[in-house]
Parts: sequence; C-alpha cells; structure tokens
Amino acid sequence: MPILSRRLFVATLSLAALAAAPAAQANSVATKDEAVAMVKKAIAYAKANGKDKLFDEVNNKAAQFIDRDLYIYVADPAGKVLAHGANAKLVGRDLQTLKDADGKPFVLDIIKIGESNKPGWVEYRWPNPVTKQIDDKVTYVEKHDGVIYCAGVYK
Repeated sequence: MPILSRRLFVATLSLAALAAAPAAQANSVATKDEAVAMVKKAIAYAKANGKDKLFDEVNNKAAQFIDRDLYIYVADPAGKVLAHGANAKLVGRDLQTLKDADGKPFVLDIIKIGESNKPGWVEYRWPNPVTKQIDDKVTYVEKHDGVIYCAGVYK
C-alpha cells in the first residue's frame, strides 16, 4: 500500500472513530424515555409478581432495574423508601425532609406528583452513582397501586 493511501486510510479511520465517539458517549447515560420505560417495567413486574417481589429485586440490584446511571426508587405516599436500586441503605427511611445539593426538598415534589395520581417530572441536583459527582437530575414519577415509582436521569 503506497504511503499516501496508508495515510488517507489512517486519517479516515481516525475521523470515523471521532464521529462515533459522541454516539457512544450519548448511550452511556440514560434518557428520559428510558426512565419512563423503566418505571413502566417496574409497575408491570409488580403487577405480575407482587410488590414485595419487585422491592426485593430492586433492593438486590437486579440487572433489569438498573441500567448505567438509571435505577428504580419506590416510596410510599408519605415518602418512606420501599425500594432503592442505587442505595438499599435508604430502605425504610422517611425522606420527606430530604433536600438536594441546593437545599430543595425534592421528595415533597415527588410526593405531590404521587398524590395527584398523574405522572410527572421532578428536577433537582443529586449524586450520580456512576460519576460520584453532584449532577442535575430529572426524575419521572408515577403512582400505581398505592406506591410511587421513580426513575431519574442525569442531565
């Protein structure tokens, strides 16, 4: 292979790798659509297997309820954690007074959406379990069968 052709080939490969990098990086974090789908999946699992089985799966970090930086969090209408895919130590704790990094009592917003019986989104700043940094987060909230299901994505 002539030197010019080899250089052109290497340059083409390098450009292709650079072009693919943003797509690969974009897939490394969850999307809002994936958060909604994760909540729907958790609700379907609870319907098919019971809430207690779902809580066990989430708390034991079952792969189906954790995906990259996306995980399920389930609370009762008073803010008590029933299951948490990123931190099982929170299970049983009342988080009504929990505030984000900026002092926002975001769990109260989650509870309000649950009380409305309409799905919605809550924005706050929270530690990312993948990067260990405080990041902007938006969480999808949906109430079903007396409990509040949540899954959030980092911006």
